[in-house]
Amino acid sequence: MEKSLGTTVAKNAVANVARGTVTALVALAVPPFLTRALPPAQYGAWSLVLQLAAYVWYLEFGIQLVVGRFVAHGNERHEFEHRDRIVSTALAVLTAACLLAMILMAVLIVLLPSFFHKMPAGLYPDVRMALALVGGSLAIGLPAAVFNGIFMGLQRYDIIAAIVAGSRIFSAILLVVIARYGGGIPGMALSMAIVNLTAYILQWLVARRYAPDIRISSRLVSRDTGRELLGQCVSLGVWSFSMLLISGLDLTLVGVFDYDKTAFYAVAVTLVTFAAGLQHYVFNAMMPSAAVLHARGASRELGRMVINATRYGMFLLLFTGLPLVLAARPILTIWVGPGYATQAAIFLRILVLANVVRLSAVPYSVTLIGTGQQRLVILTPILEGVSNLLISVVAGYYWGAFGVAFGTLCGAFVGVGGNLFYNIRRTTEVQFGVREYIRESLLRPVLCTLPLVCAWLIQLAMTDLQSSMRTSVVLFGGLATAYTLWRWGLVGTEREKIRAISHFSTMSSKARARLHRVVEIEADAACSSNWKAADDPSQGCAN
Repeated sequence: MEKSLGTTVAKNAVANVARGTVTALVALAVPPFLTRALPPAQYGAWSLVLQLAAYVWYLEFGIQLVVGRFVAHGNERHEFEHRDRIVSTALAVLTAACLLAMILMAVLIVLLPSFFHKMPAGLYPDVRMALALVGGSLAIGLPAAVFNGIFMGLQRYDIIAAIVAGSRIFSAILLVVIARYGGGIPGMALSMAIVNLTAYILQWLVARRYAPDIRISSRLVSRDTGRELLGQCVSLGVWSFSMLLISGLDLTLVGVFDYDKTAFYAVAVTLVTFAAGLQHYVFNAMMPSAAVLHARGASRELGRMVINATRYGMFLLLFTGLPLVLAARPILTIWVGPGYATQAAIFLRILVLANVVRLSAVPYSVTLIGTGQQRLVILTPILEGVSNLLISVVAGYYWGAFGVAFGTLCGAFVGVGGNLFYNIRRTTEVQFGVREYIRESLLRPVLCTLPLVCAWLIQLAMTDLQSSMRTSVVLFGGLATAYTLWRWGLVGTEREKIRAISHFSTMSSKARARLHRVVEIEADAACSSNWKAADDPSQGCAN
């Protein structure tokens, strides 16, 4: 029998979660070593290197996602020639982007002191060399994004997860060892560049192994296909540019206005990136399934998928973000030490709140990409990005790093407001109501967490209570939140499904085998009945 879309989405989501978990664990494991091996000024410089080099990927313009959509869409409709033209043209476009990225990186290296005049002058040579190595390797990786797009279209997120997770782990080990034994910023950059290049080669080899039917040839590159590809990427390019204004410039602005706080702000950004990365890894798996549903014209099913996925996403954001807000200083103290915790706690709280607000729209955005409607919602990302940048620059000039974080929070509210009052009404091929979206997807998860938040505020206000009593108050709030989540946060048949999964997990292996056999017999009987009643019996039952 044909696997359901729900099963495929779940499998891809698990692969993405595994990839995101490894990436997050690496991101969490490396800073404690680097902050202890490098002085704050050097750690801040290394963080800036990673931020500046990452600008290269904004030239990818979302082509990877578009390739994934065209591969999934083309395979579903058997339009293989068109699929191959898209893949070949995308590779040519990203090769040109690679050359442009190298030129821009060279300009940045030359003008580095003009941008970061508050950086210690002794760090300029190391930072320049690191930018050349890391930025250059990321530029070479732009064409390799096509291969990841192929894996996405084939719904083989497990391959992407394996390659990315392996490279992250190996790179982290090298960084820690080199920093520990005094290799400095240039040595760390060289190790990262080598790992990046190795990963790109591996992506190419695996793509040829698992997608041999996809032809890549310069003969398939054409202007018409390029216009079609870039037409799909215009809105994604706007989104990418808006993301640059929203979060890509934060650490850079801190380096310009308040360099002494760069290391502390970078620590806060790392923890926030953990939650943001997990959200994207989970819900990017929706994109191929959204493309398939769109090809079938199932607009109501798409709307229901967005409603449910956004609700799950809000729970994920709240339960990963609330601990970072409520216990920012203790978490940072355990992680990177009290010196960093004192300085970074306020940045962490503001950035987590901003990301909870902004990332609530991830499932909706991924669905728009899967259905090719991202071009309809260009205005809102621009407004969010511009408002974020303007407020961050003005507030950063007067308040330093705190002002930059405040600008990010303001921009997040602008973005969500644009979705609610402008975008959702325009994307009619994904049918759901604004009121239902607010009530079911946003308010329901937020209200479920209120007992925990109230308990935390109460224990803060009652400073005369003993430590054990304050802990009991928070524990009671957590239990109340868990009960509220079970009774009100879950809807429809979700509780019954969880009970069934729990019951199945406690069954013996023989009982599971008997149940599996019964399901197979019933499925075969249903398939046989449908086959006999079909207008074309020669079609038989799908395997």
